[in-house]
Amino acid sequence: MTERLLSDIEYNYKTICENIAKAAEDSGRNYEDITFLAATKTVEAEYINYAISLGLDHIGENRVQELLSKLEAYDLANTKLHMIGHLQTNKVRQIVGKVDMIESVDSFKLAKEISDQSLKRDLKTDILVEVNIGGEESKSGIAPEKLEELLCQIAELPAIKVCGLMTIPPICENEQKICRYFENMRKLFIDISAKKIDNISMNVLSMGMSDDYMEAIREGATMVRIGSALFGARNYNK
Repeated sequence: MTERLLSDIEYNYKTICENIAKAAEDSGRNYEDITFLAATKTVEAEYINYAISLGLDHIGENRVQELLSKLEAYDLANTKLHMIGHLQTNKVRQIVGKVDMIESVDSFKLAKEISDQSLKRDLKTDILVEVNIGGEESKSGIAPEKLEELLCQIAELPAIKVCGLMTIPPICENEQKICRYFENMRKLFIDISAKKIDNISMNVLSMGMSDDYMEAIREGATMVRIGSALFGARNYNK
């Protein structure tokens, strides 16, 4: 590990925490109300563990193969591990029981496989349901108008617990546009909460990444996923 990179990570971590605290205050909440999850795609375990030593307590991997390859090297004594990338149904069995939460669940088929694999291991898996708030064909996620129907189907599954929603909105050139997507997502989150569907809790609203996490928090996010702002630019072709 290079001293310069470690110094950069420490500086970035403190800066992000300060920004989260400021945005939380702007939204009438406290720093403790926001979960700072580090997106660790392509980041070596040594650097992830250094961030954990600074106080980071949630990390998320995008790819099953990468998650498994680094699993034994993570320092997870006081840290939660999430699967945050798109998950193929045939890879569910590889990670159930190894992660604390599976995000980006966007179909009943995927949810059922998670439930089935969880039943085999006599456990219940926490999930977030992904919403395609921008209606982009290139992105996964359930359409907002189909969300309630999907949640009612998932609610019947015995071995998963829906803990909330997540989204990755379209890339926007100005703050006003991105905030509109975040606002629409928060309204959807509140509407679902009010319906009080059995086995469905709306405790987590995951939205906002390195470029827009402060705006997301101001609009109601309870979890932000930050990668490059913490670890720096990375080789995504790795």
